Amino acid sequence: MADATAPMMDASGIPLKLSLRRAEGKKRRTAIMLVLPLLAFVLVTFIFPIMQMLWRSVDNPRFQTYLPETTAILQAWDGKSAIGNAFYEAMGAEMAQAMRDRTLGKVANRFNRDMSGGKSLIIKTGRKLKKLKTGPYKDIIINADKRWSDPNVLLKLKISSTPFTASFYAKALDFTHDNNGDITRLPDDERIYVKLFVRTFVVALAITIITIFLAYPISYLMASLPARSSNLLMIMVLLPFWTSLLVRTTSWIVLLQTQGTLNDIMVWLGIIGDENRVQMIYNMTGTIVAMSHILLPFMVLPLYSVMKTISPNYTRASRSLGANPFVSFYRIYFPQSVPGIGAGSILVFILAVGYYITPALVGGQSGTLISNMIAFHMQKSLNWGLAAALGGVLLACIILAYWAYDRVVGIDNMKLG
Repeated sequence: MADATAPMMDASGIPLKLSLRRAEGKKRRTAIMLVLPLLAFVLVTFIFPIMQMLWRSVDNPRFQTYLPETTAILQAWDGKSAIGNAFYEAMGAEMAQAMRDRTLGKVANRFNRDMSGGKSLIIKTGRKLKKLKTGPYKDIIINADKRWSDPNVLLKLKISSTPFTASFYAKALDFTHDNNGDITRLPDDERIYVKLFVRTFVVALAITIITIFLAYPISYLMASLPARSSNLLMIMVLLPFWTSLLVRTTSWIVLLQTQGTLNDIMVWLGIIGDENRVQMIYNMTGTIVAMSHILLPFMVLPLYSVMKTISPNYTRASRSLGANPFVSFYRIYFPQSVPGIGAGSILVFILAVGYYITPALVGGQSGTLISNMIAFHMQKSLNWGLAAALGGVLLACIILAYWAYDRVVGIDNMKLG
């Protein structure tokens, strides 16, 4: 008689539990091996660039690299007492060497971002020191420019020379350092970045709402029609993807400009006079119209994929029980399509927040978004630290918006459950 306490065996004589664990471990290892290429791709093209951006937004190596002894003395200084001759001697020797090595301009550019006229101050002093091999340097430095004896200038130099800085994030949020080294708000006429952030999110929200109203009936029609007609509509929805983004954007310039097609049609119909043509380009109107058209497919596709799974039997049943078409749609069909609205909304919103080419071409000054300012600092002003800080703030706002969306959707799901 078999022992009831003996473990069950598989065909190979191995205990069944051990065999199942081995099989599960093998499947897990196989899954990991299959996912590794995708993981490596995401790390190289997504995670690493983001980490590099966040590092650049706080990294401040210029002073420490080219003026190391000067930086050490500045960081040890309390900002209130006299700084002492050691600072001037170290700065004189290092600035003279940096001028000869042609690296002082990098330090000057960094200082100029914290103090207006800082670049000319350092370069002018460096020229005076270039030919000197030994000190004393204090009198030469102060005679080169009296500002070197001003404690406020030295305090700004101390702030600029910190190896890791929050100055870029402060500026990205329209803050600055005052003469005491404290962080304060910029004057109203100098605050530009917070306004751009607000404008960007308002435009992204407006585009999301517009695309919902445009995409919902299209998706409903595609989901309701027979397969042949639905496929034809799907091709028309996807057709813009076969055309260059630049071509689509410039087409809107042709349509919306003052002497463009739409204005010509309205003049021909007598809706407006030839002298009253509407300005619809190089402003916020052009940005919203062009971006809504470009991002519309990203709302249609999630909506259609959800609507296609909704059985028409539900609405037929509600109609047979006495509900009118509006009640049947509002109470039965619409709630089932909400996941498609949510998926399309978050997709369109995130894409709209980071859009660059379309606002740059059709937005003009009033249609500029924060992405255009990030590109400006990367390509023209070469202030990569500030560009990285603006990108970091934008990333944090998007994560916060997605977290809020996820919380709201989760609450709604619990209520429905």
